[in-house]
Amino acid sequence: MPYSSIRRIAALAAVTVMFFVAPKLLSQSFDSLSSQKAPSPDRPALERAVHADMDFLADDEMHGRGSATRDEHIAALFAASQFQTLGLEPGGDHGTFLQKNVLPEAISERLQKRLSTFEDTPRKETWNAIGLLRGTTRPEEVILLTAHLDHLGMARLDPAKPTADLIYNGADDDASGTTAVLTLAHLLANGPRPARTILFVLFGSEEIGGYGNRAFLEHPPVPLTSIVANLEFEMIGRPDPAVPTGTLWLTGFDRSNLGSELAKHGAHLVNDPHPREEFFQRSDNFALALKGVVAHTVSSFGLHTDYHHPSDELKTIDFNHMINAIASMAEPVRWLADSNFKPQWTPGGRPEARQPRATTPKPTQ
Repeated sequence: MPYSSIRRIAALAAVTVMFFVAPKLLSQSFDSLSSQKAPSPDRPALERAVHADMDFLADDEMHGRGSATRDEHIAALFAASQFQTLGLEPGGDHGTFLQKNVLPEAISERLQKRLSTFEDTPRKETWNAIGLLRGTTRPEEVILLTAHLDHLGMARLDPAKPTADLIYNGADDDASGTTAVLTLAHLLANGPRPARTILFVLFGSEEIGGYGNRAFLEHPPVPLTSIVANLEFEMIGRPDPAVPTGTLWLTGFDRSNLGSELAKHGAHLVNDPHPREEFFQRSDNFALALKGVVAHTVSSFGLHTDYHHPSDELKTIDFNHMINAIASMAEPVRWLADSNFKPQWTPGGRPEARQPRATTPKPTQ
């Protein structure tokens, strides 16, 4: 049997183990957190969980989790299995934890050209993973935690560069954010049940136009008007030298009072130090904000040059920073889910529908 076939079989076996065994092990590792207020009293368990998710999502065998590919589907199944093991309620199609969306038949010529750079095959479907932790006293009020689980996939081989790395692993973008949402799901589901409902959503196909987000908005598992706040987690795998050590930044910080209030309750959040990049408009939070939801993105992207390159690999991740970042958000999110506080847009802070979304730079090989 060819070595490549052996590797592929081994990879599929590993996927099976991750789907059905790893989520149970991770849930057991977090059991000791359930009676504690601190976000990470069992630091080794937190480290194991973060490493396990990152090692899976950003592994070469996931082929860069290309938008609307088989590998994106595997990533969504991986997340869905964890939601199910945690005892969350399904928020997807037909009582499942997956929401499937058929891509439009008429994808723009520009997008088709971009996709053909990676995989010159039709892209037909994308998947979201959705789990719901039902609140106790105010279940009709919802805190939404999100990230996108897809990335750019694999580049096509250039005969002139036969040894080039073709896999866009997307460790920071956005395996780190996906891992943050999964880890927070474990921490919050194994703790005291919150007063408000917490909805965990991992979007597909963000990289090619936010198609997973669109599917969620068209078929939300809860009324959009019930969403009190949305925190998107994107690119938290490395510290940003532009802000103090140990802090994260929030896109559009001054657009609402959400960031300042979370900071009062322990979140290590500061204002986005890169306003010219218009990051508030470049993540899945923006579509929700256009619907009126107070929605921001939590990040620590320091404009590193591995962005949208095959070099965005696990070896570049600062796991100590990332683990601290996730732990620092656990109790503030728990406070938000238990409080009566409802964030509001500041005057002029809510984006208008006519405001264009900033163009993300095209990846280069």
